[in-house]
Amino acid sequence: MSMRKYRIWRVLLVLYLLLVIRVIVFKYPMGELGTIVAGWRQDVIWEGLESANFTPFRTIRMYIRYYDRLNSFENLFGNVLVFVPCGILYPLAFPGKKNFLLFLSAVLIFVSGIELFQLFSAFGAFDVDDILLNCLGSAVGYGCTILCTKISECIAKS
Repeated sequence: MSMRKYRIWRVLLVLYLLLVIRVIVFKYPMGELGTIVAGWRQDVIWEGLESANFTPFRTIRMYIRYYDRLNSFENLFGNVLVFVPCGILYPLAFPGKKNFLLFLSAVLIFVSGIELFQLFSAFGAFDVDDILLNCLGSAVGYGCTILCTKISECIAKS
């Protein structure tokens, strides 16, 4: 693949990450975001800490247990699906850096940054399960891309 194609994949990856930040962090209308910022005080952090979920699998178990009463499908699968493109785009943008643990570490830092921003800003709610589900989505996308790449290489050789 030419360097130009890698640049295109890298630009798409950056645009995707910016879109994720826009959709997850700045999901409210600008007027509402302005109200949140204007009303922000130090006790907002304490409120965020009180409503945050720091227990792994708590929210996931709740959505499974009350699947008939909550928007479980959207929350569980949405948190996975939103990060599948990250796992697809990364190995295409950086084909020489196919180190899964390094990739997953970068995703973990990115997603944790979003969640911590939500915790301290009141622009959302911190949930450790969102981190787990987002990383799972990235891993699925990464695995699919690597598998498809291997299959296409085998087909090209035969």
